[in-house]
Amino acid sequence: MLTLPVYLDNHATTRVDPRVLEAMLPYFTTVYGNAASISHKFGWDAAEAVDRGREQVAALIGAESREIIVTSGSTESNNLALKGALPHLKRKGNHLVTAATEHKAVLDPLKRLAREGWDLTIVDSDSHGFVSVDAIAAALTDRTILVSVMAANNEVGTLNPIGEIGRLCHERGILFHTDATQAVGKVPLNVVDDSIDLLSLSAHKFYGPKGIGALYVRRRDPQVRLTPLFDGGGHERGFRSGTLAVPLVVGMGVAAELAMNEREEEAARLLALRERLHTGIAQRVSGIQLNGHPTLRLPANLNLSFAYVDGEALMMAMRDVAVSSGSACTAADPEPSHVLLAMGVDEDMARASLRFGLGRFTTTEEIDFTIKVVADAVAKLRPLSAAWNSNL
Repeated sequence: MLTLPVYLDNHATTRVDPRVLEAMLPYFTTVYGNAASISHKFGWDAAEAVDRGREQVAALIGAESREIIVTSGSTESNNLALKGALPHLKRKGNHLVTAATEHKAVLDPLKRLAREGWDLTIVDSDSHGFVSVDAIAAALTDRTILVSVMAANNEVGTLNPIGEIGRLCHERGILFHTDATQAVGKVPLNVVDDSIDLLSLSAHKFYGPKGIGALYVRRRDPQVRLTPLFDGGGHERGFRSGTLAVPLVVGMGVAAELAMNEREEEAARLLALRERLHTGIAQRVSGIQLNGHPTLRLPANLNLSFAYVDGEALMMAMRDVAVSSGSACTAADPEPSHVLLAMGVDEDMARASLRFGLGRFTTTEEIDFTIKVVADAVAKLRPLSAAWNSNL
């Protein structure tokens, strides 16, 4: 049975898995102690729950539990990684490298650092949004101290070669950070194999609660040192002060464990649904363009541009299907997607793009309904376009 509206915006956020919610509930009402209270059972039980959640997150990315710093989400993790690492590296150099297709939660902190005097190079991607090892290598200098490249693009789903980039950085003695917000739980990631020094993640992207995330900080070979963004209490080994939200940590941990156990089966199912969606739309709508890499992409991501149709108008005509015209985190910005423009997509097609984000609870019936809704909406809007009529 089809229930409306259909939710296909899982790159913006995901529904909390009922199994995650069930695990969290006791920590709101029964096990409600402060994890930093070490003098009684309420605190001990809370601390034990936090340790378990930390272990579950660490296992998902191949880390040690002591390397997981709990944060409020990826934006905080990115800021702590990028701003916190630099004071310990400035004796080696002042040059930072990132890519034009990064999320604003990486680009904006780095641009602030550039205004403060750090030297920043922003490399281009190719037309698929792919950031090559060669492009990063060409940007490095003897003063480069940190490189930040995302694991998977949040808008077009393209997967970057972070293992190769990480190994290149380690060969040069350069710290490597990756914003893995969209990749964690969706594709294989291993911080050791991929030579990652700092990794940002957010629970609400893999069916955990909002308001909780983590930063992986490598402990050895090399040991990464950070200066905290704020002080007070010395929680999280001094990296991130503040009382931990125990229910949210529990939820993040359970969500991480579910993602680790179910990832392969889930990815295969979502890939099949994504291809069904893409093929169905392509059979009924002409003048569409796939944005992002055709194969090296997240299995649940489909980003399409519809010629002669404005993306915002198209979304409004599809009220029974929830999608995005870009990153939900920058939805207030009226400008076309900076990711698509950086890929060389022309402005009209960038404005005509929609991002479909499939998820754990997406059904075949919802995909077939979406195909019809998209086709009907495009057929309704195109005759209203002067450019479309002149093209006939």
